[in-house]
Amino acid sequence: MTGDTAEAEDLTQEAFLQLFRKISTFRGESAFTTWLHRLVVNVVLMHLRKKGLQQVSLDEVDSSQEEPVRRDYGDEDRRLMGSIDRLSLDRAIAALPDGYRTVFVLHDVEGYEHKEIAEIMDCSTGNSKSQLHKARLRLRQHLRDDQGKRSHEPARESKREDER
Repeated sequence: MTGDTAEAEDLTQEAFLQLFRKISTFRGESAFTTWLHRLVVNVVLMHLRKKGLQQVSLDEVDSSQEEPVRRDYGDEDRRLMGSIDRLSLDRAIAALPDGYRTVFVLHDVEGYEHKEIAEIMDCSTGNSKSQLHKARLRLRQHLRDDQGKRSHEPARESKREDER
């Protein structure tokens, strides 16, 4: 979530301190691992909110790196590819059928166990596992399709230029 190993290590220590301070607030309504996952995510999110977003001018040359990066409009910026991938993932999750999406978000995003998901959704543990598996397969396929579309876009554009 931070993209920086040192920062992640600092936040890990902060999460353990928060765990020590807040362990008395654990009510046992969910699995301990679920509660701990939420605590750690909240520590990271609060850190990112405090840190704020860095604003970058599109017209200036970036001098923060050894070799300045010139921003040419229309060229791919490799540093933004993670953001684009995140947008693709968000679209892929939104495209899932409701049941698949719910199980996927509860398990892979929120950190619930299959037994807890089965109780929440009033279904069997096996059904939860099956829906998660199918959701992951659909996500992979959707992301592959999306990647294929993006890799073909520049080729179509250059074809148009050749035809002119």
